[in-house]
Amino acid sequence: MITIDQLICRIEQRQPVLNKDELNPEQLQLALGSIGNLMTANESQLSFLADPSYTDSLKSTQAGAVLVTEEYRDQVPKHALALVVANPYLAYASSSQIFVPQTDSRIHPTAIIAKSAVIGADVSIGPYCVIGEHVHIGTGSRLDSHVVIEAHAIVGEGCILKSQVVIAHNCIIGDHVRLHAAVSIGAEGFGFAPTSDISHSGWERIAQLGRVIIGDYVRIGSHTCVDRGAIGDTVIGNHVIIDNLVQVAHNVRIGAGTAIAAKTGIAGSTTIGKRCIIGGAVGINGHIEITDDVTLSGMTMVTKSIKTAGSYSSGTAAMPTAKWRRAAVRFRQLGD
Repeated sequence: MITIDQLICRIEQRQPVLNKDELNPEQLQLALGSIGNLMTANESQLSFLADPSYTDSLKSTQAGAVLVTEEYRDQVPKHALALVVANPYLAYASSSQIFVPQTDSRIHPTAIIAKSAVIGADVSIGPYCVIGEHVHIGTGSRLDSHVVIEAHAIVGEGCILKSQVVIAHNCIIGDHVRLHAAVSIGAEGFGFAPTSDISHSGWERIAQLGRVIIGDYVRIGSHTCVDRGAIGDTVIGNHVIIDNLVQVAHNVRIGAGTAIAAKTGIAGSTTIGKRCIIGGAVGINGHIEITDDVTLSGMTMVTKSIKTAGSYSSGTAAMPTAKWRRAAVRFRQLGD
């Protein structure tokens, strides 16, 4: 259970609770067990109003406490405690983290840890993990089962590595990074040189000699792959969030605060600026630059550098098949 006092402390890491000085000691000790939506929450749950279209649900909610703006404070039922903030959705996001069940710090007996590895205080290492030579793992990090960290890799403080994450040799992971199930960090980039007859003698593999360097407070979703650099490094800046099933190729650089949705593919040696928003299934060509504050809507194909901030789109929306075929014929005819 979490008290209102503890909840306020967590919210105020991001924004002030505007009416906290009006709460009495009894209210500050009110305990809540989880979060619920306005329609289903009970007296032991926290809820929030982020969308004005749900004000009717606010008036009838059974929640024990509700995050609201000053505008809707008076619509909170008398039995519920109003917590007034400028941004209820952000306050909900902050609050949600303290309701996650905590696990004890321990090292499972099946984990294989090299003697030269340096393991910080309060680190949890789950079943069948493999920790290579000269690996460093920072204080308070948690590894679930079957995580592999290869030689000379560094994992910062307070990181969460879910099951079957692989961090290849020499890669560097910052503090408070969250890697979800089956993330691959530092696999070989897709680098090959053609021989004189690739059907006979094939492709000559190029050894990938760089690293992956990931900043602080980065989140990477399940089954995403971040390849190591060919010569230099692949670099992901602070506060980047990446969804599931994303491919980040060798020597890509991603600026701080950028968000990338699922199934995006970024080809090698491309640089993406800060605070970019990249929608699902976007394809980005290699060896180009995208400036800061660019938004790419879903399924956009980027073939050239973008030097001006703003929103960009490509592709065609769904339509009945017969109409799409006629439109496709006309589109091809435009090139004649």
